[in-house]
Amino acid sequence: MTTTPTPVERMLAVLPEHLRAAAAQRLAGAEPVLRQRLAGLYGERADFLPWLGELMENIGRLHAARPDQLHQQDALRAAQPDWFLGQQMLGYCAYVQRFGGTLNGVGERIAHLQELGVSYLHLLPFLRPRAGENDGGFAVANFDQVDPALGTNADLEALTARLRGAGISLCSDFILNHVADDHAWARGARAGDPALRAMFHVFPDRALPDRYEQTLGQVFPQAAPGNFSHVEELGGWVWTTFYPYQWDLNYANPAVFAEMAAALLRLANRGIEVFRLDSTAFLWKREGTNCMNQPEAHALLQALRAVVAIAAPGVLLKAEAIVPTRQLPAYFGSAAAPECHIAYHSSLMAAGWAALAEQDAGLLRQVIAATPALPPAASWLSYVRCHDDIGWNVLRDEAGAAGAPAAGAPAAGAPAAGAAAAAARLARIARFFSGADGSYAAGAAFQSSDPHAAHGSNGMAASLAGLETARDAEQRGAARRRLLLLHGLALSFGALPVLYMGDELAQQNDYSYGARPQHAMDSRWLQRPEFDLQRWAGRDDRQSEAGQVYAALRQLVRLRRRLPELAAGAPLAQPPSGDPALLALARGARFLALFNFSAQPRGMALDGRWTVLQDDRVIESSVTLEPYGMLWLARSDDAVTPQFPSKAATQGTTA
Repeated sequence: MTTTPTPVERMLAVLPEHLRAAAAQRLAGAEPVLRQRLAGLYGERADFLPWLGELMENIGRLHAARPDQLHQQDALRAAQPDWFLGQQMLGYCAYVQRFGGTLNGVGERIAHLQELGVSYLHLLPFLRPRAGENDGGFAVANFDQVDPALGTNADLEALTARLRGAGISLCSDFILNHVADDHAWARGARAGDPALRAMFHVFPDRALPDRYEQTLGQVFPQAAPGNFSHVEELGGWVWTTFYPYQWDLNYANPAVFAEMAAALLRLANRGIEVFRLDSTAFLWKREGTNCMNQPEAHALLQALRAVVAIAAPGVLLKAEAIVPTRQLPAYFGSAAAPECHIAYHSSLMAAGWAALAEQDAGLLRQVIAATPALPPAASWLSYVRCHDDIGWNVLRDEAGAAGAPAAGAPAAGAPAAGAAAAAARLARIARFFSGADGSYAAGAAFQSSDPHAAHGSNGMAASLAGLETARDAEQRGAARRRLLLLHGLALSFGALPVLYMGDELAQQNDYSYGARPQHAMDSRWLQRPEFDLQRWAGRDDRQSEAGQVYAALRQLVRLRRRLPELAAGAPLAQPPSGDPALLALARGARFLALFNFSAQPRGMALDGRWTVLQDDRVIESSVTLEPYGMLWLARSDDAVTPQFPSKAATQGTTA
């Protein structure tokens, strides 16, 4: 009697002999999670087991097609799963067209990345986008083709090989939630193909959409109000969380998961080593909720992690989940069912800017205190700016907590009062960064996803920190210190820090977007300038703004590389600073970072003798920080043998 092969047997059968033993070992660890999560989502379907067998067979084929170099890298990283947690890791984020013009042009910028000490390059969307407006490339028309304006698939493979040779991992966005309305699936759905129509959420009338809308937020309430768009060819309404030309995928249909998992593995086989999973919070829809962070969304991500663990174990998944601090740990999963390797710590980023606006580190201290310890082989991602707006609403929990009022404001006790206080407090911070009330910031308000909450804020870090509005040397100095203070926080917190293109050269806002009709309504283009080659050429001029910021930031990066205390997951504590404007971060027993978020000098008592790593001063008993000053200190008591580099040890050293 012939027996039907199991899904695991189907996968192993398509592998060449030399890959089977290692694959079987990985399957033993990851396949049970994959099967359980998919059974929880799709197990009631009569065709579940045949579908699962087909999925596993396809995973096997894609694993077999993986180039030998990547198989070798997989083996090395599987043997050292914490390879990306060290203090040597530094990220850089850029648009291909803004940084190098093309993928080949990015390859010509590798020397710049190496000089900075970059080991992780996040290139924002570079796959073929929707024709016309495409949300900065986030409306993908084809997951298997590079944007022809940026190069070819062969150019992508050549770039990943060059980066790998330089010790730099390429990160790509992988837009999980939606595809463009001119993607082949959308075109087929319009043409009447029922299988492709089932890839999306399509409703014949407004009855269900109106019920959903009662509890849904809006991502772009001004430019794209509502969450559903009428499509005449479909004879109904399609779910469009973001823009009408971005159709949400229906993950209740197992075909969607299978297709997206395969698309990710094909990109991984081209040499992409990290995937920024875009819009992960929105993947599952449930009536009566805001359709964010649903349990099924986490089940999908855990299943995707299992697929990667089986077929491309050297690849990392990064959760783009811009959610409150308390919701972040879920994106790491559990020891039994891991999820993403890396998660954005957007609350830390927003709280750092808020501390500057309030000249009070209270919100920041709360966020740090609420940040849980990292699980094994996982990391936060820390940053100062990115291509997107600063979303203040991730701080609503901390901003409205009783006993944590804004500077000069009363505490709010009852939940309703706390929510109102939080909204008012965050709105004040948002106004500050739009330049209101005499602020030094040159930024712009952005659409809020909640009409009762604060608007987001846009702008390059240097402009938000005051370099654009500075009128004299004193103001420019204060702005530089604010810029470096926030980068010092990102570099010393205990995460994988990522620099945003141009911040290392203090580039400012790009106002040219207003003259481009397709961008004029989206102020996020303020922080998407062309990489300034003139500033780059003058980066060693210590008299220039760019040169001073570049030198100071590069010194911090060099210092960090030599400090194991600054690795992701190393112990972190908040010693009392004795001043609301001061933040103290202790990393182990030997390292202390001090941050002054005030426009005035601030002093702090110290226990023992310390060396200032930036300039080798030895201090004891107390220290005074200049306005917006930041110091990295190493304990230098006689009882403790210092293990930190001096300034001399870092001068002239390649980062």
